[in-house]
Amino acid sequence: MVLVTGGAGYIGTHTCVLLIEAGYDVVVFDNFSNATEKALKRVEAIVNKKVPYVEGDIRSASDLEKVFTDYKITSVIHFAGLKAVGESVSEPLKYYDNNVYGTVVLCEVMRKHNCKKIVFSSSATVYGDPHTTPITEDFPLGATNPYGKTKLFVEEILRDLYTSDSSWDIALLRYFNPVGAHISGTIGEDPNGIPNNLMPFIAQTAVGKREKLSVFGGDYDTKDGTGVRDYIHVTDLADGHLKALAYFDKHDGLLTVNLGTGIGYSVLEMIKAFEDASEKTVPYAIVERRAGDIATCFADPAYAKAVLGWEATKSIKEMCEDTWRWQSNNPNGYN
Repeated sequence: MVLVTGGAGYIGTHTCVLLIEAGYDVVVFDNFSNATEKALKRVEAIVNKKVPYVEGDIRSASDLEKVFTDYKITSVIHFAGLKAVGESVSEPLKYYDNNVYGTVVLCEVMRKHNCKKIVFSSSATVYGDPHTTPITEDFPLGATNPYGKTKLFVEEILRDLYTSDSSWDIALLRYFNPVGAHISGTIGEDPNGIPNNLMPFIAQTAVGKREKLSVFGGDYDTKDGTGVRDYIHVTDLADGHLKALAYFDKHDGLLTVNLGTGIGYSVLEMIKAFEDASEKTVPYAIVERRAGDIATCFADPAYAKAVLGWEATKSIKEMCEDTWRWQSNNPNGYN
């Protein structure tokens, strides 16, 4: 059975759908701080199957003990974590406590129950401000904000854990920018309050929930002055986790892989693509740069294809269409 921590969240729900459709037994562990049980009900409707879950805090050994005692967990996909860059700058201790300490507690409980297979949700933020692009897995590491540092520190902890005990199987999956939604339009990204990520902010503006989009920085050294990122469809990203689990059926060890498309799109290009997909105008204003942001970040995904047999399949058009289907069907998210 696969334990999916943070399984009620954006990437977690989409991964649960693919896991169940692929025949895996799944149990979700979530504290619902940035997610809702309604999302799991929607997953159940998609897969036509009950999805068991345990409500608990990743920092609580007793909460985790409950799920490991009640279910025979053989592997863990670890999504549970706080993920807003801006909030991490203003509340770093909250991020280190939840993301770093929480992972240590999880690994201790896993070891106690002899469950030594973990796929970790890392991030391209571990590369900091890269000296060049595209980014390969052997680039120097050094995050520019506390959120990215928590991902980097957890990677270091997991590497040290593997060095101390090579019977662990550990995959560090470095995501670029997840966007899109399930093709059904019933599950998608539903951030609390004001979105921190570009795509939900664009979608909420298009649907009339936000007056206009703030574009942070128009003076970067990029094609149009706005930040360039590698946007990856959430179902492609979810599939990367299944490929990592399957890899460990045949191989042992520690794996570090970029999950991205290898294509960089600017903020203005994303706005245009979304307007085309939604047939809506997205008003925007260019404002000051945001602390911790960098100019350009996109992946070299060749290693993922070589090692996992994985590559992104969905286009920017599909990313925008699926996001719009979700947002227009659910203007207030799950509420």
